[in-house]
Amino acid sequence: MRQTRTRQIDGGRPVAAGILAAVLATGFTVPAAPAAQAAEQAADPVSFTSTENPILADGSYYSADPAPLVVPAGAPGNDTGADQLYVYTGHDEAGPTRNDFIMNEWGALVTADVDAGQWTHHPSLMRPEDVFSWATPGRAYAGEVQQGVGGRYYWYVPVHEAASPAGDKFGIGVAVSDSPTGPWTDHAGGPIVSQRLPTPNTIHNIDPTVLVDGTGDARRVHMYWGSFGNLRQVELAQDMKTPVDGVRTVTGLTGFFEAPWLFERNGTYYLAYAGNNAGPTSQCTPANYHACIAYATAPSAEGPWTYRGTVLPPVSSTTSHPGIVELNGEWWIAYHTADAEGGNHFRRSVAIDRVEWDDTQSPPRMLPVTTTPVREPDRTPRANVAQEARVTVSNDPVPTQYWVKALNDELVRPNPLPPDMWGTWTGNNPPQQWVQYTWDQPVRVSGSQIKFWNDQPQGSGVGVAAPTSWRIQYWDDGAWADVPGADGYPTGTSGFQPTSFDPVTTTQVRAVFDASTNGSTYSGIAVEEWKVLAEQPESVTPGRMTVEVGETELPGTVAATYPGGHTLQVPAYWDALTPEDVAQPGELTVQGSMLGYAAGRVTGTVTVVDPADTSGDETPPEVAITPIGSAGTGGWFRSAVRARVSGTDDGGGRVVLTTSVDDAEPVVTDPVRYTDVEVTGDGEHTVRATAADRAGNSSTEASSMSASTARRRAAPPRSTSGPGRSR
Repeated sequence: MRQTRTRQIDGGRPVAAGILAAVLATGFTVPAAPAAQAAEQAADPVSFTSTENPILADGSYYSADPAPLVVPAGAPGNDTGADQLYVYTGHDEAGPTRNDFIMNEWGALVTADVDAGQWTHHPSLMRPEDVFSWATPGRAYAGEVQQGVGGRYYWYVPVHEAASPAGDKFGIGVAVSDSPTGPWTDHAGGPIVSQRLPTPNTIHNIDPTVLVDGTGDARRVHMYWGSFGNLRQVELAQDMKTPVDGVRTVTGLTGFFEAPWLFERNGTYYLAYAGNNAGPTSQCTPANYHACIAYATAPSAEGPWTYRGTVLPPVSSTTSHPGIVELNGEWWIAYHTADAEGGNHFRRSVAIDRVEWDDTQSPPRMLPVTTTPVREPDRTPRANVAQEARVTVSNDPVPTQYWVKALNDELVRPNPLPPDMWGTWTGNNPPQQWVQYTWDQPVRVSGSQIKFWNDQPQGSGVGVAAPTSWRIQYWDDGAWADVPGADGYPTGTSGFQPTSFDPVTTTQVRAVFDASTNGSTYSGIAVEEWKVLAEQPESVTPGRMTVEVGETELPGTVAATYPGGHTLQVPAYWDALTPEDVAQPGELTVQGSMLGYAAGRVTGTVTVVDPADTSGDETPPEVAITPIGSAGTGGWFRSAVRARVSGTDDGGGRVVLTTSVDDAEPVVTDPVRYTDVEVTGDGEHTVRATAADRAGNSSTEASSMSASTARRRAAPPRSTSGPGRSR
């Protein structure tokens, strides 16, 4: 659904939110308002409609560190007659190339119905220096608002203490108000937590989360806070500011990094947090600059805590921050991403999605969150084919500060962090590294664009530097060969470095890098993005496609003819069909994109057939078996193998496939177009298959060595002539 956004100003006249940005982009100037008037306008509430994530997606205001609070109907400050969801946020104000959290204020997003998407944005509710006389401006990091024992609202926030002698000047202050939108005043007259309060410590005192637990005079106030793997807990008095017992160190949270969020549901206590137990086998994240949202449960707000798993995988920003709350019987998780227009790791935007529960377990568990909108691949016509390749690298496992997926995610940031690239630096770097792309079916390629990153010059032998030299190779008849006719391999670190070469058809391409050296040690290598560019065909022929009534998946290739007459079946990605499109026999026209075809979208014709109409069909279907994996020499594979078994019927319908591996029991499918058969174990394996059409005609068994034998080794053999080459 398209997002719309308006500001309510000038007596309620709607003005498009992006106008100011558009004016500035054209070079025109706007008369400056007096400072007091500008501050007043900056704090004006903004009404808008948003039913997709991020809630504010146009890049006009970046929000982070969401802290949701439900203000019941009739509570102080809520005379709307409905429960209101306040999502308090920080304000990211960093420029597009500034790698720092520039956060000067807090605001809030307010709605009574998340699905309806009618939001009010209060962009500037509180600034540290305006409320806390002891605080410096800026560093308005993650806070949380809770309604206290007396009905007033208390905002716990980390700020810099101006006069602090500590190495880390962060302290936690608490502001109070009679309304959820303020005005706010200092409730304690100084920090309630710092590196000297309530007890001396050396941790990073940020990210407070507070829960008012219990009823009546027995209500208790629990506060957790901390970062960089250190989590602390203290109970506060009903005055919402005075510690009533000692500070405790919290344990039991696997991979805790920061951003705790404490809440209760049906007598079970939950502590969600940003986790970062990074590594190749981590359930959280492979990269230590990323965070998942994990959680633990306990029988009381004080623990003890038992780790229960993850509910949100790493998002597009390196940081992640949960806020979980119930509104009108439904549970929601607020978090932030870098998905807004112009967003990055320091220009984040708040999103919100449902939390579902598994109440069959004891205690009940949170199910993995389904984030919205569903992220669809970008099918913009382009020459690059790397995004559809599987990636293999020489330095596996990759150091946890880097991320292999960054190589072909088609994302290049103006000022990247380590997980925005693949890198090799370990402090003891080898003289050569490589990156390999593998496609399930042949591609025809003729060029490359690569973006190197460095923090040291070539020849230094330390840090990360562009390679001294490098080359592109392709898999040709069972061996690696240099691509022919390459026009050069530039090693600059400003922008993409292009290479053109004579077209080759292959399933595997790799870049081999010779590391920069000072003669005794070698620098690491880092690549932000590596694009492999397809040769452009002279013509494409989508042909006619046939589906059965009710079948919405279309065939996945288009015939392409290249200069010189070379032809190839190229992967195609069609616009989705609806059940209504294929509800009855007939024809329709579809559009889609073709892998590596930059000239535009392609158009095809779909014939819908009745699967029950088998009269006169006496022709058996055909069956084919295609092993898919990282090809080696002599028919062997250097990776795990899957065999794709495809069936084709002359009438265009689906077929029943019967498959087996070696002497295993046959597996029979429902009517399908294809099925994938996993081949495991070292050595030779034989895959057999037959197909039967709707009329009962059966194919002959496919069992020839060339078509049905998938041979593999469990691990690639050692190289004697370059990375990844078979002996």
